[in-house]
Amino acid sequence: MSEHSLDSQHEDDKAFWLAQLDSKLTLARSLREAARSRPQYAQARLALRAWQSERLARTYADLLDSERYAPAASFFLQELYGTHDATERDNEVERIMPTLEKLLPASGLRVLAHALEMDALSETLDNAMLAQLGNDTALDATRYARAYRDCNNPAERVRQIWLMSEIGHTLDHLTQKPLLGLSLQMMAGPARLAGLADLHRFLSRGYQSFRHMQGAAEFLATIAARETALMETLFFGGSDGL
Repeated sequence: MSEHSLDSQHEDDKAFWLAQLDSKLTLARSLREAARSRPQYAQARLALRAWQSERLARTYADLLDSERYAPAASFFLQELYGTHDATERDNEVERIMPTLEKLLPASGLRVLAHALEMDALSETLDNAMLAQLGNDTALDATRYARAYRDCNNPAERVRQIWLMSEIGHTLDHLTQKPLLGLSLQMMAGPARLAGLADLHRFLSRGYQSFRHMQGAAEFLATIAARETALMETLFFGGSDGL
């Protein structure tokens, strides 16, 4: 059974998503620790992530300029694809894990589990790119495209696009639960006092940006189509779109 099918089968299973949270949290942490143990790649890693963020900003300039889509586009580019370190958010998830089942619906747990998986997968994909690029921080479209192609990991790239889409669809579903939005507003102060500010910001920002959009189908289809087209271009030897 594929990972996609397994996720769909357990869509509303809180126990499954809590187990996934724990598993993805452990994986993301181990990958970050491994990255920190190789300081010689630190600058190259930051340069790679900055270059990728700039590419995304170019690719989605129209969405970032859209009154309807800008909040969700910013959320995706900064929280899911950005250069920020999600360690603090993950530490907060671990600390509150025993009570998450009571605080969030299954769809909320699913968003967190998929976000953690996306973090871990991004670390894995970036490590593969760095293995091709070395510690040279000078990047351009030609070097990036060659390294991307030489990684030869289409299944992982497809999974990354699927995770992005799945996180978006789940957030869109969550906006149909108005009580969750009210709860997130009421939790802002207590979350900050309890040292859970990063986790609350992630959930609240995702919820509000998708609620503002009033329907995410076109937005998510646009991102999936562009990322899939770029992936295919790069694997077939091109660099258009970078």
